[in-house]
Amino acid sequence: MSDILVVGSLNADLVVRAPRFPQPGETISGEDLQVIPGGKGANQAVAAARLGASVSMLGRVGKDNFGDFLLNNLKSNHVDSQHVQRDDAATGTATIIVDSNGQNSIVLSAGANGKVSTTDVEHASFLHHKLLLLQLEIPTLTVLRAAQLAKDNDVIVILNPAPAKEIPDELIALADFIIPNETELSLLTGMDMNDITSTEKAARVLLQRGAKHVIVTLGSKGALIIDTDTITHVDTFKVNVVDTTAAGDAFIGGFAVSLESASLLASVRFGCACGALAATKFGAQPSLPTKEDVETLLT
Repeated sequence: MSDILVVGSLNADLVVRAPRFPQPGETISGEDLQVIPGGKGANQAVAAARLGASVSMLGRVGKDNFGDFLLNNLKSNHVDSQHVQRDDAATGTATIIVDSNGQNSIVLSAGANGKVSTTDVEHASFLHHKLLLLQLEIPTLTVLRAAQLAKDNDVIVILNPAPAKEIPDELIALADFIIPNETELSLLTGMDMNDITSTEKAARVLLQRGAKHVIVTLGSKGALIIDTDTITHVDTFKVNVVDTTAAGDAFIGGFAVSLESASLLASVRFGCACGALAATKFGAQPSLPTKEDVETLLT
C-alpha cells in the first residue's frame, strides 16, 4: 500500500495560450490547443509521486479516450490507480486559457468526477496510508466521508478547499491541515483580505470552526502558517512565471511529502519551492517538479 492516498478529480485539461483573456462576446486568436493531464486530485498525486512518495489515487474517469489518456498518465508517473473506476459519464475536463502573464482562467466540466461516491471511499482501505489528500472537485459528501474514514484509521488529513466553495464545519474540523489560497479563504469566511493582518484574522475564523492548522498560500508572496498561538510568514522563491496552473497543487504535493520527515515550517518552505518551480513551465502535470529539481532550488 502507499504512503499517500489522494481522493479527488482527474481531468483532461484543454489548454490554449492567448495574449489576454477575451471580453464577453469577443473572439480572439490563441495558439494551438493542447490536451494535458490535470485535475486537482491527479495533479497532487503526480506531484507527490514525482517527489519520490508512494501514492495511490481514488476517483473516476469515463470510458472514453480521455479516460485512457489519464490512466496511462498515472501509470507513467508511478501512481497506483487501482481505485480509479471507469464510469459511463464523460471524463472530466477543464478548459483553460493562459494569458501572456502566465495567469489562467478555467471552466470545469465535472463529468465522471461528479460520480465519485461515499461507497467508492468505503470500499478503499485506509489502514496502510499515512496521509490523505482531499480537494473539492468531487462531491462534498464524498470528501467528508473520506475524511471521516481517515480519522477513524489515524491517517493525517490535508484538505485543499479548492475550487472555492462553502463546506461544513465538520469537514474543516476533520482536517489536520487546511490549505486555502486567499480567494478560497475569503469565500470560506466571508471576509475580505488585503494584507497579512486581515488574512490572519480570516484564518483564525477557520481555527474557531475547528481547523487545527491553517496554511494560506499567497502565490508570489509565499505562504502563512497560522495556528492557535502563532503566525509565520514563509517567503517563496523568485522565478520567471510562465503558467500558474497547478502551482498550488505542486505546493500541496510537496508539503505532504516533506511532512513525513520534516518540521511544519520546513515542509511549507519545501511546498513553496515546488509551487515556484511549477509556475516556470507550461501546463498542469508537465510542470510538476522532481525531487532533484526542488533540492537544487533549495540549495
